[in-house]
Amino acid sequence: MRSDYWDQPAFETIRPRRLVAPVVFNSAHSGRVYPERFLAMTRLDHLSVRQSEDAWVDELFARAPHLGAPMLRAHFPRAYLDVNREPWELDPTMFVEPLSDRFNTTSPRVAAGLGTLARVVAENKPIYRDRLTLDDARMRIEGIYHPYHAALQKLLGEAMAAYGVALLIDCHSMPRISRTGDKAAPDIVLGDRYGTTCAPGLVDLVETIFVSAGLRVARNRPYAGGFATRSYGRPQHGVHALQIEISRHLYMNEVTLAKHEGFDAVRSVIDRLIFALIGLDLVSLASNLPSASEKAAAE
Repeated sequence: MRSDYWDQPAFETIRPRRLVAPVVFNSAHSGRVYPERFLAMTRLDHLSVRQSEDAWVDELFARAPHLGAPMLRAHFPRAYLDVNREPWELDPTMFVEPLSDRFNTTSPRVAAGLGTLARVVAENKPIYRDRLTLDDARMRIEGIYHPYHAALQKLLGEAMAAYGVALLIDCHSMPRISRTGDKAAPDIVLGDRYGTTCAPGLVDLVETIFVSAGLRVARNRPYAGGFATRSYGRPQHGVHALQIEISRHLYMNEVTLAKHEGFDAVRSVIDRLIFALIGLDLVSLASNLPSASEKAAAE
């Protein structure tokens, strides 16, 4: 089956003129190039099918390559393919053919309709008119998913080769979270899989930058980090991974997806974050910090 992106790139790596720090930015859910064939397969209108996008996150982090750090960004949309899942995390009800045991068909994400090929978008709206074929899944997963992760691994490998350490910043946005009881809803959620994927001091630094900008920050709840954070974050081997979720209401209209007057203010905070991360002596900072388990033991 010919790729739906045969005539255009499904994703791109934006490299700095000169690599100045071992930091890699990844925007996997901000893609907004919808193939015609996919649009013909969906029962949703163009705005509804876009509700799963981390809209404009790639633009919020766009200065990273100008400041000396690479960025990988998807052009394909999350409703088409989610690279922040396992490669074959598929819902058997979506396919004409039966799925064998080699596929992960029972994960909580599949049950929610949010596997590698999603069944629904936000508000539980079904995406497709008809069932898909396995050839369609293979075209997306073998043709786009695997090359995407190969590109991300290459960037992390280059950082490791140059500096002996790497930091992955996985860039996302989230729907506005409702206030619970007397606790204010967070504007930012930092996910490090409960202290297992990133040196604590790095997370502390990121939190401090957001808090100093007047934003409310939570850790790991309700977003602890997805497949990328879990898979690549190996602090014991020098690779740190941190997921950042930014509440969409801060910079856009969540219904129309249009940027509003808050966009420039949020981008300014992100610029400060990028500048701070790139200016770190990441090698010394990461190597001299205790692990989450050591920190808990000390307490």
